[in-house]
Amino acid sequence: MNASPISVALTPAAPISIEGCTVVAVDILRATTAICAAFQAGAEEIVPLDTLEALEGYRDKGYLLAAERGGKKIGDAHYGNSPTEYLRHDLHGQRLAYSTTNGTRCILRGAAADATLVGAFANITALTSRLLSCPNPLVIICSGWEGNFCVEDTLFAGALIERLLDSGRYSTTSDAARMALDLWHLGKDDPYAYCLPRAYHIQRLDSFGAHDDVLFAFRRDTCPVVPFLKEGALKVKTSNTSSASRTSHTRDNA
Repeated sequence: MNASPISVALTPAAPISIEGCTVVAVDILRATTAICAAFQAGAEEIVPLDTLEALEGYRDKGYLLAAERGGKKIGDAHYGNSPTEYLRHDLHGQRLAYSTTNGTRCILRGAAADATLVGAFANITALTSRLLSCPNPLVIICSGWEGNFCVEDTLFAGALIERLLDSGRYSTTSDAARMALDLWHLGKDDPYAYCLPRAYHIQRLDSFGAHDDVLFAFRRDTCPVVPFLKEGALKVKTSNTSSASRTSHTRDNA
């Protein structure tokens, strides 16, 4: 069997083809981490939207509204973009309409791919298993921050690439993928500590009092679900997600 190729888009605007590929959309701080947390807390469906205006049409359909811009919850939305907040609530049976500064746009960028999955440190092992079960050409799309490169998304891309290359079922000739892998090799011993002085978004979130979210975002396998995009909505394959992972949000350096 030929190894499937891996490419990386360092921002959603990168001119990269996704036709015939599986896309993994990544926004570590915080959208894809929060999406994994919401499903872990029992959410039934999450509709990613690129504008705040699009949210209002879902209110009358019984959806909870989740909205964030610049790291802060918007207006009268039920939720913002905090993974730890989702894990404090029982969301079983709830549907969310969700719009964020960067992450939901990144997910929608992958809508034309054969499959679009949500990736984060929170689900990295479950995500790796899913990708190994059906090794199609893979494009990892990093959300970045307002169109710019960011360290934490690229670091995660490197972590995922390492696992996939080690399997022998994937390969890469992508400069961006190799750079992400190099970044991961520099920061893998303690990803949070590596990003702390380098990632502007960590400093922004800390200034908003979201330090627990930041620590949670670098912990691995806290939410072993793999959200996928189907007909405009994110879902997970099983309904037995547990809210039992409402654990302390200390840093995991394992």
